[in-house]
Amino acid sequence: LRPVSPVRTEGFLVYVANLRFYHKTMEIAANPRVELCYMVGGHNQVRLTGVAEIVTERPLLEEIWNANALMRQYLGSLDNPQLIVYRIKPTRVRYMQEWALEYHEVSLSP
Repeated sequence: LRPVSPVRTEGFLVYVANLRFYHKTMEIAANPRVELCYMVGGHNQVRLTGVAEIVTERPLLEEIWNANALMRQYLGSLDNPQLIVYRIKPTRVRYMQEWALEYHEVSLSP
């Protein structure tokens, strides 16, 4: 379990910023299968299982960078060698209502 910083979403496609020196960077390199869990105030949950890949497309990185003041403030430059942005491609999405104790599959098809 590691906290992450989502910096962009497109439907169930999630982009996460990370730093190279974080332990989770080594974990993702060794095993890119990840799961994101979101919980709202009422304890409803969404679990997104997917595969993390490093984003290398410069125009996309620039869009993400320009839309995130916090990244700009703390990292100073898009070319900061510590910055990694992962694209989490979902393979499975599940939803559970508060205390239901049963997940329901969510279709990934539009």
